[in-house]
Amino acid sequence: MQLLSVNKMIRVIHQGLGPIGCSIARLVASRKDMRIVGAVDIAESKVGKDLGKVIGLGKKLGIKVKNDPTELYKKGADVVINSTVSSLRIVSQQILEAVAHGINVVSTCEELSYPYFKNSRIAKEIDNKARLANVSVLGTGVNPGFVMDKLVLVMSAAMEKIDKIEVKRVVNASKRRLPLQLKIGAGKTVKDFRKMVLEGKIRHVGLPESVAMISSEFGFDVDSIKETINPVVAKKEIRTKFLKVKKGNVAGVHQIAVGTKGKKELIKLELMMYVGAEENYDQIKLKGIPNVNLKIEEGLHGDIVTAAMVVNVIKKVINARPGLLTMSEIPVSYSKEKEEF
Repeated sequence: MQLLSVNKMIRVIHQGLGPIGCSIARLVASRKDMRIVGAVDIAESKVGKDLGKVIGLGKKLGIKVKNDPTELYKKGADVVINSTVSSLRIVSQQILEAVAHGINVVSTCEELSYPYFKNSRIAKEIDNKARLANVSVLGTGVNPGFVMDKLVLVMSAAMEKIDKIEVKRVVNASKRRLPLQLKIGAGKTVKDFRKMVLEGKIRHVGLPESVAMISSEFGFDVDSIKETINPVVAKKEIRTKFLKVKKGNVAGVHQIAVGTKGKKELIKLELMMYVGAEENYDQIKLKGIPNVNLKIEEGLHGDIVTAAMVVNVIKKVINARPGLLTMSEIPVSYSKEKEEF
């Protein structure tokens, strides 16, 4: 572990410049204590262009987007922010290349948030190689990474005894980006939706990982984690900026992950993400002594909070122990550059 000096400028490389990656890059570009030293994306429309233009800053940053990070890694950096895909099998190779060059990694890959559940072999490989390279690796975001797992852990500190956890997140996807609306199946027929679920093309990634993280942290040791994915059917025609949903077609997903021990349900995470939702909210109910109930009206905006989470943990990850980390180990707080007086 290498502790940052108080005035050290953090050198950042961005890998993946989709909507989330661009949001993160814009936030990093606004920080006086961070300096972008490289950017990588595979899209031909972005490679060779100035990063400032690609992320919509309206000004040049003097950083050309590359399609291969190798040369950037050789020049050195403190952290790579990886925002590419949800599959850890794919992302692990990207992470390991950065780790091999002695660079810390913060990733929005949902399966990395708690990889010991589904990807234990890959998790062990990343952990071992990160320890050898004396760097840290973390997966985070809004969900998984905060609202349905880390925030649950934080709230539990007020309790003497916990019997059951219930978290519900309702998101009006009408106000979100087109890729997300497509990802939840908005506009599809119910038949096509169910087919795409079986093909793995429609689902929010990360609910089972959040269940596993909570179970491990609380010592619940659940012996079963089951997930269901069903359509939310539009009761009337819905129009968004990007698409139209006919009455009777799919407006989005209703996804539930449940952790049980024997026949006892201990953890239930429920996500409803669909266009036309009349409200947004995040609600956490912890049942025990005492009962704790937190409801965040309007909910947490996924894109904004994901970018904030990534940037706010960068210093903590760089100063953390070497190896693969989870959000259960990372203290969370707003992180602002040191003001000069």
